[in-house]
Amino acid sequence: MIKPGFVSAILPDLTFEEVISFAAQTGYSCVEIMCWPPGKAERRYAGVTHIDVTNLSKSGVDSIHKTLEENGVEISGLGYYPNPLEADEVNSRYYIEHIKKVIDAAKLLGLGNVNTFIGRDQASSVEDNFARFKELWPPIVQHAEEQGVKIGIENCPMFFTDDEWPGGKNLATSPAIWRRMFAEIPSANFGLNYDPSHLVWQFMDYIKPIGEFADRIFHVHIKDAKVLRDELNDVGVLANPLQFHQPKLPGLGDVDWAGFLSALNDIGYEGCACVEIEDRDYEDTLELRKKSLVLSLEHLKQTGAL
Repeated sequence: MIKPGFVSAILPDLTFEEVISFAAQTGYSCVEIMCWPPGKAERRYAGVTHIDVTNLSKSGVDSIHKTLEENGVEISGLGYYPNPLEADEVNSRYYIEHIKKVIDAAKLLGLGNVNTFIGRDQASSVEDNFARFKELWPPIVQHAEEQGVKIGIENCPMFFTDDEWPGGKNLATSPAIWRRMFAEIPSANFGLNYDPSHLVWQFMDYIKPIGEFADRIFHVHIKDAKVLRDELNDVGVLANPLQFHQPKLPGLGDVDWAGFLSALNDIGYEGCACVEIEDRDYEDTLELRKKSLVLSLEHLKQTGAL
């Protein structure tokens, strides 16, 4: 069976222990734990540090395991989503080094998954970004192999508003690009953190790729997206994407969750599927954000696939 979880980024107010306790109380089996470097967030949903991998001691590892055991909840993976292909080489190196620290922390914790972005220089072409990908990513994947950890790349274009125009900040946006990525780095430790919502607003089939990339789906994000047809008809697909779509809770957008989860079951996926909340209607207070997680799980259970 697929294990329902959520992404801890939506609960920055809570400690790790409080996040895990909330997961247990609400019926979630797992949580994807955010591991950003401590400090200021660079964008919405970033900068959340529920495990500080820069200062992870044996006693810290033991405490984390104790909390998980007491609550009957597991960590689905460690998450950190920067832009490793950013044009600024100093920032790029910093992001890559922290990804490696997250991988090391996963090994220390006995975890199998780390989730992140490929990154992209938003002002450069796909071809130019592939050249940098072939230079910078093989050593990262090799490090993951050495630690026995799988890397799941989320398929979010990271293009929503003017500050990410024109190409977005993540290369891994489509099946065509995934094929090239995996051809360049055929490692069994290199795969996807699959999120159907990003294919919805790109007007792509979000179920068909599940079969082709069955052995590359290491982790799943559960987020919905609603295409705003009137706005789309007004601004067109060349507008910034948030002008014609909105991230929504599962069941409030255009994803067929029964069909999506059924497709995952068809390939024998028994990993974690973590709700990712980015619905602005549920962001203003901690209580609303908690409610969004409760409502999301209730809807997913109604599909009969969990």
